[in-house]
Amino acid sequence: MSRLTRGLCELTLQTSDPAALADFYRRVLGFEELSRDDDRIWLACGPTTRLGLWSPGEKEFGDEGGHHVHHAYSTTRGALAEIGRRLDALGVAFKGPVEHDGGDRSLYFEDPEGNLVEAWDFFESGDGARDGVAALAES
Repeated sequence: MSRLTRGLCELTLQTSDPAALADFYRRVLGFEELSRDDDRIWLACGPTTRLGLWSPGEKEFGDEGGHHVHHAYSTTRGALAEIGRRLDALGVAFKGPVEHDGGDRSLYFEDPEGNLVEAWDFFESGDGARDGVAALAES
């Protein structure tokens, strides 16, 4: 069976102080800040991987923080349809493909432990393929 992902796209961690944790990762590992919102900070932690540092509380697509972890896998072009077929075959419910503002799309589903998993074509479609985190992959 062929692999349909290219690696980890993003990982989010819960913290009561996103700014302090972001500062730690910048200082220790040299992660660059990509964006900052009231409840989260995104850091570049690889050519095509970002780390989210989120304050506690409910987030979009069912993310809740704490014991609940959301992780996303970068997919190749056209892989979302195949992933959807495989989830259907296993009887696993999913949402999507969800089209995001930048034109990229995601499929959301839970793993057997209840973690929210995202298959995301960010680096293949829309803004992600043209700029943003994808630009870091070229450097």
